[in-house]
Amino acid sequence: MNPAAQPLPVQDVQGDARWISQHERFVQECKDAEPDVLFIGDSMIQLMQQHEVWRDLFSPLHALNFGLAGDTTCNVLWRIQNGELQNIQPKVVVLWVGTNNHQHTAEQVSGGVTAITQILISQLPRAKIIVLVLPHTHTQTRTCTLTHTHTLTHTHTHAHSHTLTHAHTHTLTCTHTHSHAHTHALRLSVCCSQGLLPRGEHQNPLREKNAEVNELLRSLVPQLGPAQFLDVSAEFVQSDGSISKHDMFDFLHLTAAGYQTLSKPLHDLLLQTLEETTAAK
Repeated sequence: MNPAAQPLPVQDVQGDARWISQHERFVQECKDAEPDVLFIGDSMIQLMQQHEVWRDLFSPLHALNFGLAGDTTCNVLWRIQNGELQNIQPKVVVLWVGTNNHQHTAEQVSGGVTAITQILISQLPRAKIIVLVLPHTHTQTRTCTLTHTHTLTHTHTHAHSHTLTHAHTHTLTCTHTHSHAHTHALRLSVCCSQGLLPRGEHQNPLREKNAEVNELLRSLVPQLGPAQFLDVSAEFVQSDGSISKHDMFDFLHLTAAGYQTLSKPLHDLLLQTLEETTAAK
């Protein structure tokens, strides 16, 4: 049995019950709010709401932020099975978790993310899923895929192009190349899930593990149902393989500038998905 796919609450070792209090607040928000977009995961999700991108881009989309610092796949699994999906029907769910699973292998972490995605699909069958992957290695080659019924193309500055084709299957494919190579993707499907960020200023074993997780998810997530990928990893790893403190202040968590880089393509993709959902009614 995969230990990263076992639902577990956080142990209250400090004795202040902060984690369970935040979980209970999220459960209450499910009773009070009617979100179109649900963000759920660890500190990468949680910290997003402290920056302007949340106020300017995501809050206007009627979004809820259920990010908790330090959460692993096990903790998110526990939360979504204990009230955090009740009474809401978001159109899109953005999942971003896995970098805190220090005790688990890449295979186990990818299995944990897959388990979360399966539950999201089961409990929120009308939602769309996004999996976003950020850089973990020296170089990146990007691939994004979307498929629906119409066809659109978006082109952004750093030369990434997004092509969407609408049909009942979604497959989004973008390509990006930078100087050192590894592929990371963001995937949208019947729920949304963001991949793992790079760790450390320079190449290190945790970066390599996270890159492996992303490669596994690239093949696993599309098997769960209609999906879309968006990869912005090339924007974060510099030509020498390092990560800038201007993008990640502690070489893990994003700065305001880092969130801006991530949020533009993510916001565009959310807008497109919400438009498609509305048009399908």
